[in-house]
Amino acid sequence: MIVSKVMTKNPVFIHPDISLADARSLMDREKIGHLPVLNKNNELTGILTREELVKAGPSPATSLDMYEISYLLSKLTVENVMIKNVITVQENEVVEEAARIMADKGIGCLPVMNKSLLVGIITDTDLFNVFVNAFGARHSGIRITLNFSEKPGQFGKLTSAIAEKGGNIVSLVSFEGDDLSHRRATLKITGLSREEVEAAAKTVEAEIEHIRE
Repeated sequence: MIVSKVMTKNPVFIHPDISLADARSLMDREKIGHLPVLNKNNELTGILTREELVKAGPSPATSLDMYEISYLLSKLTVENVMIKNVITVQENEVVEEAARIMADKGIGCLPVMNKSLLVGIITDTDLFNVFVNAFGARHSGIRITLNFSEKPGQFGKLTSAIAEKGGNIVSLVSFEGDDLSHRRATLKITGLSREEVEAAAKTVEAEIEHIRE
C-alpha cells in the first residue's frame, strides 16, 4: 500500500504570517493537530503542531493576566515558532516506510508531496487506521496467531486448507518470530468454526499461540 491511498488529501494549511491565536483557532475548528505552512508561492516552508503552540505559550508560573497573554500571542506569528526543517514523504512511497520515518524521528505526521507540491498529509492516526484494517479488526470471525517453522510453502498449505473447508481469510499479517527459524502470522477468518480453524492449522508445522472469536 502506498501513502497516497491512506493520506488526508488537500490538507488544511496556513501561511507563515498569520498569528498563533488564529492558527490555534483553526486547529480547534478543524479538529486537527498539524498544519503545513506554505509561503506565498505555495511552497512548503514549515509545519506547525500543537506541541509547538504549547511551547510558544507562557509558563504556568507567569504573572501575566489573560489579557496580557492574549496580546502577546496575537503578536507572535506562525513563522516565529513553526518547524522549518520539515521531513516529508512522496505520495508514491510505501506506508511502512512512512511509518518507519515517523517512528525513527519521533514525529506524528509527514506532509506528502508530489515532487515539490503539497498534496496531502499522513498522521499517526492514519497509520493506526492502516493497522486496524490490516488485522481485520472491524470484521467478526476467528482470529488466530500461529508460530510457523520458517520453511517455504507453509502459508500456502494453510491458506489452501482454509479454502478447502470453505473459509475466507479477511486479513493475514506476518511478522518475525522469536528466532530466525520461526515466523508468526495472525489471521482473521470468516465462514469457519473455531474447531475447523484449529483443524486447518494442524496441517502445517505451526504452534497455535492464540485463538479467539
